[in-house]
Amino acid sequence: LRERIHQASVQRGSNDNEHNTAETAARLVQLRAERAELLGYHDHAAYVLEDSTAGSPAAVHEMLDKLAPAAVANAHTEAAALQESIGDEFDLQPWDWSFYSERVKRAKYQVDGSELRPYFELERVLHDGVFYAANRLYGLSFAERTDLAGYHPDARVFEVTDADGSGVGLFVGDFFTRDSKRGGAWMNSFVDQSSLLGTKPVVINNLNVSRAPAGEPTLLTFDEVTTLFHEFGHALHGLLSDVRYPKFSGTNVQRDFVEFPSQVNEMWSVWPEVLANYARHYRTGEPLAQEIVDRLMESQIWGEGFKTTEYLAASLLDLAWHELSADDARRLLRDGSALHDAGTSRTAAEGGTAARVAGFEAEALTRAGVAVAAVPPRYRTTYFAHIFAGGYSAGYYSYIWSEVLDAETVDWFKENGGLRRETGDHFRRTLLSRGGSMDEMQAFRDFRGRDPQIEPLLQRRGLTQ
Repeated sequence: LRERIHQASVQRGSNDNEHNTAETAARLVQLRAERAELLGYHDHAAYVLEDSTAGSPAAVHEMLDKLAPAAVANAHTEAAALQESIGDEFDLQPWDWSFYSERVKRAKYQVDGSELRPYFELERVLHDGVFYAANRLYGLSFAERTDLAGYHPDARVFEVTDADGSGVGLFVGDFFTRDSKRGGAWMNSFVDQSSLLGTKPVVINNLNVSRAPAGEPTLLTFDEVTTLFHEFGHALHGLLSDVRYPKFSGTNVQRDFVEFPSQVNEMWSVWPEVLANYARHYRTGEPLAQEIVDRLMESQIWGEGFKTTEYLAASLLDLAWHELSADDARRLLRDGSALHDAGTSRTAAEGGTAARVAGFEAEALTRAGVAVAAVPPRYRTTYFAHIFAGGYSAGYYSYIWSEVLDAETVDWFKENGGLRRETGDHFRRTLLSRGGSMDEMQAFRDFRGRDPQIEPLLQRRGLTQ
Protein backbone atom coordinates (compact mmCIF):
# COMPACT_ATOMS: atom_id res chain seq x y z
CA LEU A 1 0.00 0.00 0.00
CA ARG A 2 2.85 2.38 0.81
CA GLU A 3 4.39 1.65 -2.58
CA ARG A 4 1.13 2.23 -4.44
CA ILE A 5 0.54 5.57 -2.71
CA HIS A 6 4.13 6.68 -3.29
CA GLN A 7 4.14 5.73 -6.97
CA ALA A 8 0.80 7.45 -7.52
CA SER A 9 2.26 10.58 -5.93
CA VAL A 10 5.57 10.79 -7.78
CA GLN A 11 3.99 9.93 -11.13
CA ARG A 12 1.52 12.81 -11.01
CA GLY A 13 1.38 14.49 -14.39
CA SER A 14 3.81 12.04 -15.99
CA ASN A 15 1.56 9.12 -16.91
CA ASP A 16 0.86 8.37 -20.55
CA ASN A 17 -2.57 9.99 -20.71
CA GLU A 18 -4.27 13.34 -21.30
CA HIS A 19 -3.13 14.61 -17.90
CA ASN A 20 0.58 14.47 -18.73
CA THR A 21 2.04 17.94 -18.13
CA ALA A 22 5.57 17.38 -19.47
CA GLU A 23 5.02 19.28 -22.72
CA THR A 24 3.36 22.18 -20.90
CA ALA A 25 6.28 22.40 -18.48
CA ALA A 26 8.86 22.27 -21.27
CA ARG A 27 6.97 24.90 -23.25
CA LEU A 28 6.81 27.20 -20.21
CA VAL A 29 10.57 26.81 -19.74
CA GLN A 30 11.12 27.74 -23.39
CA LEU A 31 8.86 30.80 -23.25
CA ARG A 32 10.46 32.05 -20.05
CA ALA A 33 13.94 31.61 -21.52
CA GLU A 34 12.91 33.46 -24.68
CA ARG A 35 11.46 36.33 -22.66
CA ALA A 36 14.69 36.58 -20.66
CA GLU A 37 16.69 36.65 -23.90
CA LEU A 38 14.52 39.44 -25.29
CA LEU A 39 15.19 41.44 -22.11
CA GLY A 40 18.94 40.92 -22.38
CA TYR A 41 19.49 38.04 -19.95
CA HIS A 42 21.13 34.68 -20.56
CA ASP A 43 18.29 32.76 -18.92
CA HIS A 44 15.15 33.07 -16.84
CA ALA A 45 16.98 32.49 -13.54
CA ALA A 46 19.28 35.46 -14.18
CA TYR A 47 16.25 37.60 -15.06
CA VAL A 48 14.26 36.62 -11.95
CA LEU A 49 17.09 36.64 -9.40
CA GLU A 50 18.31 40.10 -10.31
CA ASP A 51 15.32 41.32 -8.27
CA SER A 52 15.91 39.15 -5.20
CA THR A 53 17.97 39.32 -2.05
CA ALA A 54 20.27 36.65 -3.53
CA GLY A 55 20.93 38.77 -6.62
CA SER A 56 22.13 36.04 -8.98
CA PRO A 57 22.03 32.28 -9.67
CA ALA A 58 25.70 32.11 -8.69
CA ALA A 59 24.91 33.35 -5.18
CA VAL A 60 22.16 30.75 -4.80
CA HIS A 61 24.42 27.94 -5.99
CA GLU A 62 27.14 29.07 -3.60
CA MET A 63 24.75 28.58 -0.69
CA LEU A 64 23.14 25.35 -1.91
CA ASP A 65 26.52 23.83 -2.76
CA LYS A 66 27.57 24.23 0.88
CA LEU A 67 24.50 22.33 2.03
CA ALA A 68 24.14 19.54 -0.52
CA PRO A 69 27.16 17.31 0.28
CA ALA A 70 26.49 17.28 4.03
CA ALA A 71 22.75 16.75 3.51
CA VAL A 72 23.33 13.79 1.19
CA ALA A 73 25.88 12.30 3.60
CA ASN A 74 23.35 12.59 6.44
CA ALA A 75 20.65 11.03 4.27
CA HIS A 76 22.90 8.01 3.63
CA THR A 77 23.55 7.72 7.37
CA GLU A 78 19.81 7.81 8.06
CA ALA A 79 19.19 5.27 5.31
CA ALA A 80 21.65 2.89 6.97
CA ALA A 81 19.77 3.22 10.26
CA LEU A 82 16.46 2.51 8.50
CA GLN A 83 17.93 -0.51 6.74
CA GLU A 84 19.12 -1.83 10.09
CA SER A 85 15.56 -1.50 11.39
CA ILE A 86 14.21 -3.33 8.33
CA GLY A 87 16.83 -6.06 8.53
CA ASP A 88 17.40 -8.51 5.70
CA GLU A 89 13.74 -8.76 4.75
CA PHE A 90 14.04 -6.27 1.85
CA ASP A 91 16.07 -3.27 0.72
CA LEU A 92 14.94 0.21 1.75
CA GLN A 93 12.79 1.93 -0.89
CA PRO A 94 11.50 5.52 -1.03
CA TRP A 95 8.01 4.45 0.03
CA ASP A 96 9.42 2.80 3.16
CA TRP A 97 11.27 5.87 4.41
CA SER A 98 8.55 7.68 6.37
CA PHE A 99 7.24 4.53 8.05
CA TYR A 100 10.61 3.22 9.22
CA SER A 101 11.96 6.67 10.01
CA GLU A 102 9.14 7.14 12.52
CA ARG A 103 9.89 3.70 13.97
CA VAL A 104 13.59 4.51 14.39
CA LYS A 105 12.74 7.92 15.83
CA ARG A 106 10.46 6.38 18.45
CA ALA A 107 13.10 3.82 19.40
CA LYS A 108 15.92 6.37 19.47
CA TYR A 109 14.18 9.19 21.33
CA GLN A 110 11.12 7.49 22.87
CA VAL A 111 8.90 10.14 21.31
CA ASP A 112 5.52 9.06 20.01
CA GLY A 113 3.53 11.75 18.21
CA SER A 114 0.24 10.24 19.32
CA GLU A 115 1.10 10.72 22.99
CA LEU A 116 1.60 14.46 22.44
CA ARG A 117 -1.75 15.30 20.83
CA PRO A 118 -3.71 15.51 24.13
CA TYR A 119 -1.37 18.34 25.14
CA PHE A 120 -2.01 20.42 22.03
CA GLU A 121 -5.66 21.50 22.11
CA LEU A 122 -6.34 24.03 19.35
CA GLU A 123 -7.91 26.81 21.43
CA ARG A 124 -5.21 26.59 24.06
CA VAL A 125 -2.42 26.58 21.46
CA LEU A 126 -3.99 29.61 19.77
CA HIS A 127 -4.69 31.75 22.85
CA ASP A 128 -2.06 30.57 25.34
CA GLY A 129 0.64 29.91 22.76
CA VAL A 130 0.42 31.93 19.55
CA PHE A 131 -1.36 35.02 20.95
CA TYR A 132 0.54 34.82 24.24
CA ALA A 133 3.94 34.97 22.50
CA ALA A 134 2.78 37.91 20.33
CA ASN A 135 1.63 39.76 23.44
CA ARG A 136 4.89 39.20 25.31
CA LEU A 137 6.98 40.23 22.32
CA TYR A 138 5.00 43.03 20.72
CA GLY A 139 2.33 44.02 23.27
CA LEU A 140 -0.51 42.87 21.00
CA SER A 141 -3.94 41.82 22.32
CA PHE A 142 -6.55 39.75 20.47
CA ALA A 143 -10.31 39.94 21.06
CA GLU A 144 -12.65 37.72 19.07
CA ARG A 145 -15.38 39.69 17.28
CA THR A 146 -18.29 37.30 16.91
CA ASP A 147 -20.37 40.22 15.60
CA LEU A 148 -18.19 40.40 12.47
CA ALA A 149 -19.15 37.76 9.93
CA GLY A 150 -16.41 36.05 7.98
CA TYR A 151 -16.70 34.63 4.46
CA HIS A 152 -17.49 31.22 6.01
CA PRO A 153 -18.79 30.12 9.43
CA ASP A 154 -15.34 28.64 10.17
CA ALA A 155 -13.61 32.00 9.58
CA ARG A 156 -13.19 33.64 13.00
CA VAL A 157 -12.40 37.35 13.26
CA PHE A 158 -10.12 38.82 15.94
CA GLU A 159 -9.59 42.51 16.57
CA VAL A 160 -5.91 43.25 17.22
CA THR A 161 -4.90 46.15 19.46
CA ASP A 162 -1.49 47.52 20.38
CA ALA A 163 -0.03 47.97 23.85
CA ASP A 164 -1.29 51.58 23.97
CA GLY A 165 -4.83 50.47 23.10
CA SER A 166 -4.73 51.70 19.51
CA GLY A 167 -6.15 49.53 16.75
CA VAL A 168 -3.71 47.48 14.71
CA GLY A 169 -6.03 45.58 12.36
CA LEU A 170 -8.05 42.40 12.02
CA PHE A 171 -6.84 38.81 12.09
CA VAL A 172 -8.99 36.07 10.54
CA GLY A 173 -8.40 32.43 11.46
CA ASP A 174 -9.80 29.66 9.24
CA PHE A 175 -8.34 26.49 10.73
CA PHE A 176 -10.48 23.51 9.66
CA THR A 177 -10.42 21.44 6.49
CA ARG A 178 -13.54 21.17 4.30
CA ASP A 179 -14.38 19.86 0.84
CA SER A 180 -14.39 23.30 -0.79
CA LYS A 181 -10.98 24.30 0.58
CA ARG A 182 -7.63 23.65 -1.03
CA GLY A 183 -5.03 21.76 0.95
CA GLY A 184 -2.05 23.09 2.85
CA ALA A 185 -1.62 26.18 5.00
CA TRP A 186 -1.18 29.79 3.95
CA MET A 187 -1.61 33.47 4.76
CA ASN A 188 -3.41 36.07 2.67
CA SER A 189 -3.88 39.79 3.04
CA PHE A 190 -7.41 41.13 2.43
CA VAL A 191 -6.43 44.74 3.14
CA ASP A 192 -2.85 46.06 3.06
CA GLN A 193 -1.69 48.57 5.64
CA SER A 194 -1.00 51.99 4.11
CA SER A 195 -0.56 55.41 5.70
CA LEU A 196 -1.20 56.93 2.26
CA LEU A 197 -4.68 55.39 2.06
CA GLY A 198 -5.28 55.32 5.81
CA THR A 199 -5.96 51.57 5.78
CA LYS A 200 -5.26 49.11 8.56
CA PRO A 201 -4.36 45.49 7.71
CA VAL A 202 -6.82 42.62 7.51
CA VAL A 203 -4.96 39.30 7.24
CA ILE A 204 -5.99 35.66 7.31
CA ASN A 205 -4.36 32.36 8.26
CA ASN A 206 -5.67 29.16 6.67
CA LEU A 207 -4.90 25.67 7.98
CA ASN A 208 -6.42 22.28 7.20
CA VAL A 209 -6.90 20.73 10.64
CA SER A 210 -9.39 17.88 10.96
CA ARG A 211 -12.39 18.95 13.01
CA ALA A 212 -13.05 16.92 16.16
CA PRO A 213 -16.44 15.22 16.66
CA ALA A 214 -19.18 17.38 18.19
CA GLY A 215 -18.49 18.10 21.83
CA GLU A 216 -14.84 17.05 21.62
CA PRO A 217 -11.82 19.40 21.58
CA THR A 218 -9.66 19.61 18.48
CA LEU A 219 -6.23 18.14 19.21
CA LEU A 220 -3.23 19.01 17.04
CA THR A 221 -0.13 17.14 16.05
CA PHE A 222 3.17 18.79 16.87
CA ASP A 223 3.65 19.53 13.16
CA GLU A 224 0.28 21.31 13.10
CA VAL A 225 1.31 23.36 16.12
CA THR A 226 4.50 24.40 14.31
CA THR A 227 2.47 25.26 11.19
CA LEU A 228 0.10 27.44 13.22
CA PHE A 229 3.03 29.43 14.64
CA HIS A 230 4.61 29.59 11.17
CA GLU A 231 1.56 31.01 9.41
CA PHE A 232 1.01 33.46 12.25
CA GLY A 233 4.53 34.76 11.58
CA HIS A 234 3.27 35.76 8.12
CA ALA A 235 0.22 37.33 9.77
CA LEU A 236 2.45 39.40 12.07
CA HIS A 237 4.45 40.57 9.06
CA GLY A 238 1.20 41.95 7.65
CA LEU A 239 -0.31 43.24 10.90
CA LEU A 240 2.81 45.10 12.08
CA SER A 241 3.49 46.80 8.76
CA ASP A 242 4.13 50.55 8.99
CA VAL A 243 4.71 51.85 5.46
CA ARG A 244 3.24 54.56 3.26
CA TYR A 245 2.48 52.70 0.04
CA PRO A 246 0.36 49.50 -0.02
CA LYS A 247 2.65 48.05 -2.70
CA PHE A 248 5.32 47.62 -0.02
CA SER A 249 3.09 46.58 2.87
CA GLY A 250 3.72 43.53 5.04
CA THR A 251 4.62 40.42 3.06
CA ASN A 252 5.08 42.34 -0.20
CA VAL A 253 8.81 41.63 -0.14
CA GLN A 254 11.25 39.69 -2.30
CA ARG A 255 10.30 36.05 -2.78
CA ASP A 256 13.42 34.77 -1.02
CA PHE A 257 12.70 36.97 2.01
CA VAL A 258 8.99 36.35 2.54
CA GLU A 259 9.38 33.10 4.54
CA PHE A 260 11.89 34.62 6.93
CA PRO A 261 9.53 36.22 9.53
CA SER A 262 7.24 33.19 9.52
CA GLN A 263 10.13 30.79 10.13
CA VAL A 264 11.36 32.99 12.98
CA ASN A 265 7.96 32.80 14.65
CA GLU A 266 8.21 28.99 14.75
CA MET A 267 10.85 29.31 17.47
CA TRP A 268 8.28 30.41 20.04
CA SER A 269 6.33 27.14 19.71
CA VAL A 270 9.09 25.37 21.66
CA TRP A 271 10.34 28.29 23.73
CA PRO A 272 10.18 26.94 27.32
CA GLU A 273 8.04 29.75 28.71
CA VAL A 274 5.55 29.60 25.82
CA LEU A 275 5.41 25.81 25.67
CA ALA A 276 4.75 25.60 29.41
CA ASN A 277 1.87 28.06 28.99
CA TYR A 278 -0.06 26.13 26.33
CA ALA A 279 1.11 22.47 26.33
CA ARG A 280 -1.27 21.06 28.94
CA HIS A 281 -3.37 17.91 28.87
CA TYR A 282 -6.83 18.85 27.68
CA ARG A 283 -8.53 16.76 30.40
CA THR A 284 -6.28 16.99 33.44
CA GLY A 285 -4.49 20.31 32.83
CA GLU A 286 -1.23 18.52 33.53
CA PRO A 287 1.72 20.23 31.80
CA LEU A 288 3.74 18.35 29.22
CA ALA A 289 6.54 16.68 31.16
CA GLN A 290 9.94 18.30 30.73
CA GLU A 291 11.43 14.88 30.01
CA ILE A 292 9.14 14.53 26.99
CA VAL A 293 9.93 18.08 25.91
CA ASP A 294 13.66 17.35 26.09
CA ARG A 295 13.27 14.19 24.02
CA LEU A 296 11.09 16.08 21.55
CA MET A 297 13.76 18.74 21.11
CA GLU A 298 16.51 16.13 20.72
CA SER A 299 14.43 14.34 18.09
CA GLN A 300 14.11 17.45 15.92
CA ILE A 301 17.50 16.82 14.31
CA TRP A 302 16.49 13.30 13.24
CA GLY A 303 15.50 13.12 9.58
CA GLU A 304 17.15 16.39 8.55
CA GLY A 305 19.32 14.51 6.04
CA PHE A 306 16.21 13.29 4.23
CA LYS A 307 14.29 16.55 4.52
CA THR A 308 17.19 18.73 3.40
CA THR A 309 18.13 16.43 0.52
CA GLU A 310 14.60 16.17 -0.89
CA TYR A 311 14.20 19.93 -0.60
CA LEU A 312 17.57 20.72 -2.20
CA ALA A 313 16.79 18.30 -5.03
CA ALA A 314 13.64 20.25 -5.87
CA SER A 315 15.43 23.59 -5.55
CA LEU A 316 18.30 22.55 -7.79
CA LEU A 317 15.89 21.04 -10.32
CA ASP A 318 14.06 24.36 -10.42
CA LEU A 319 17.33 26.19 -11.12
CA ALA A 320 18.39 23.63 -13.75
CA TRP A 321 15.20 24.21 -15.75
CA HIS A 322 15.42 27.97 -15.53
CA GLU A 323 19.14 28.26 -16.28
CA LEU A 324 18.55 26.86 -19.76
CA SER A 325 19.21 29.39 -22.49
CA ALA A 326 16.50 30.03 -25.06
CA ASP A 327 18.41 27.94 -27.64
CA ASP A 328 18.82 24.99 -25.27
CA ALA A 329 15.16 25.15 -24.24
CA ARG A 330 14.05 25.12 -27.88
CA ARG A 331 16.33 22.22 -28.70
CA LEU A 332 15.07 20.23 -25.74
CA LEU A 333 11.44 20.71 -26.77
CA ARG A 334 12.19 20.05 -30.45
CA ASP A 335 14.49 17.04 -30.49
CA GLY A 336 16.07 16.46 -27.09
CA SER A 337 19.55 17.31 -28.34
CA ALA A 338 20.19 19.47 -25.28
CA LEU A 339 19.69 16.36 -23.20
CA HIS A 340 21.98 14.23 -25.33
CA ASP A 341 24.68 16.90 -25.22
CA ALA A 342 24.37 16.94 -21.42
CA GLY A 343 25.13 13.24 -21.23
CA THR A 344 21.63 11.80 -20.99
CA SER A 345 21.03 8.50 -22.71
CA ARG A 346 20.15 8.64 -26.40
CA THR A 347 16.91 6.78 -25.67
CA ALA A 348 15.68 9.57 -23.40
CA ALA A 349 16.97 12.29 -25.71
CA GLU A 350 15.30 10.81 -28.78
CA GLY A 351 11.99 9.93 -27.09
CA GLY A 352 8.94 12.15 -26.85
CA THR A 353 8.71 15.27 -24.74
CA ALA A 354 7.76 13.28 -21.63
CA ALA A 355 10.88 11.13 -21.96
CA ARG A 356 13.04 14.21 -22.55
CA VAL A 357 11.65 15.94 -19.48
CA ALA A 358 12.27 12.85 -17.35
CA GLY A 359 15.76 12.53 -18.79
CA PHE A 360 16.58 16.16 -18.13
CA GLU A 361 15.34 15.81 -14.56
CA ALA A 362 17.47 12.72 -13.88
CA GLU A 363 20.56 14.36 -15.40
CA ALA A 364 20.04 17.58 -13.44
CA LEU A 365 19.80 15.76 -10.11
CA THR A 366 22.88 13.65 -10.86
CA ARG A 367 24.88 16.67 -11.96
CA ALA A 368 23.92 18.53 -8.77
CA GLY A 369 24.98 15.59 -6.58
CA VAL A 370 21.54 15.07 -5.03
CA ALA A 371 20.41 11.94 -6.92
CA VAL A 372 19.74 9.61 -3.98
CA ALA A 373 17.62 6.60 -4.96
CA ALA A 374 15.73 6.37 -1.68
CA VAL A 375 15.20 10.16 -1.45
CA PRO A 376 13.30 11.46 -4.48
CA PRO A 377 13.00 15.24 -4.88
CA ARG A 378 10.18 16.79 -2.92
CA TYR A 379 8.59 17.78 -6.23
CA ARG A 380 9.16 16.37 -9.68
CA THR A 381 8.86 18.47 -12.80
CA THR A 382 5.41 17.36 -13.89
CA TYR A 383 3.70 18.31 -10.62
CA PHE A 384 6.02 21.09 -9.49
CA ALA A 385 3.23 23.66 -9.13
CA HIS A 386 5.51 25.99 -7.17
CA ILE A 387 7.71 26.73 -10.18
CA PHE A 388 5.30 26.25 -13.07
CA ALA A 389 2.16 27.81 -11.59
CA GLY A 390 2.94 29.25 -8.17
CA GLY A 391 5.35 32.12 -8.76
CA TYR A 392 8.47 30.34 -7.48
CA SER A 393 10.18 29.89 -10.87
CA ALA A 394 13.94 29.96 -10.16
CA GLY A 395 12.93 30.82 -6.58
CA TYR A 396 12.14 27.60 -4.76
CA TYR A 397 15.50 27.94 -3.01
CA SER A 398 13.98 30.85 -1.07
CA TYR A 399 12.71 28.69 1.81
CA ILE A 400 16.21 27.69 2.84
CA TRP A 401 17.64 31.10 1.95
CA SER A 402 15.11 32.53 4.42
CA GLU A 403 16.09 29.87 6.94
CA VAL A 404 19.67 31.15 6.93
CA LEU A 405 18.27 34.49 8.12
CA ASP A 406 15.88 32.71 10.49
CA ALA A 407 18.64 30.67 12.18
CA GLU A 408 20.70 33.83 12.65
CA THR A 409 17.68 35.58 14.18
CA VAL A 410 16.94 32.74 16.60
CA ASP A 411 20.53 32.97 17.81
CA TRP A 412 20.12 36.75 18.25
CA PHE A 413 16.98 36.32 20.36
CA LYS A 414 18.72 33.75 22.54
CA GLU A 415 21.70 36.04 23.00
CA ASN A 416 19.47 39.01 23.91
CA GLY A 417 17.07 37.57 26.46
CA GLY A 418 14.49 35.82 24.30
CA LEU A 419 10.83 36.53 25.01
CA ARG A 420 11.07 40.21 25.99
CA ARG A 421 9.32 43.34 24.77
CA GLU A 422 12.69 44.97 24.13
CA THR A 423 13.76 42.20 21.73
CA GLY A 424 10.34 42.05 20.08
CA ASP A 425 10.17 45.81 19.63
CA HIS A 426 13.62 45.85 18.03
CA PHE A 427 12.62 43.11 15.57
CA ARG A 428 9.33 44.91 14.88
CA ARG A 429 10.90 48.34 14.39
CA THR A 430 13.88 47.39 12.24
CA LEU A 431 12.37 44.57 10.17
CA LEU A 432 8.73 43.47 10.53
CA SER A 433 7.31 46.96 10.05
CA ARG A 434 9.44 47.76 7.01
CA GLY A 435 7.81 45.36 4.53
CA GLY A 436 9.27 45.95 1.07
CA SER A 437 9.78 49.69 1.58
CA MET A 438 13.56 49.29 1.78
CA ASP A 439 16.23 46.83 0.70
CA GLU A 440 15.40 43.68 2.64
CA MET A 441 18.99 42.74 3.36
CA GLN A 442 19.64 46.23 4.69
CA ALA A 443 16.66 45.74 7.00
CA PHE A 444 18.26 42.50 8.18
CA ARG A 445 21.56 44.31 8.79
CA ASP A 446 19.72 47.01 10.73
CA PHE A 447 18.24 44.27 12.89
CA ARG A 448 21.24 41.92 13.26
CA GLY A 449 24.06 44.44 12.97
CA ARG A 450 25.86 42.48 10.23
CA ASP A 451 25.40 40.28 7.17
CA PRO A 452 23.97 36.79 7.72
CA GLN A 453 26.22 33.77 8.16
CA ILE A 454 25.34 30.20 7.20
CA GLU A 455 26.88 28.44 10.21
CA PRO A 456 23.80 28.69 12.50
CA LEU A 457 21.69 26.93 9.86
CA LEU A 458 24.27 24.18 9.37
CA GLN A 459 24.33 23.60 13.11
CA ARG A 460 20.53 23.58 13.39
CA ARG A 461 20.16 20.98 10.66
CA GLY A 462 22.99 18.81 11.93
CA LEU A 463 25.05 19.48 8.80
CA THR A 464 28.25 20.64 10.47
CA GLN A 465 30.11 17.36 10.11
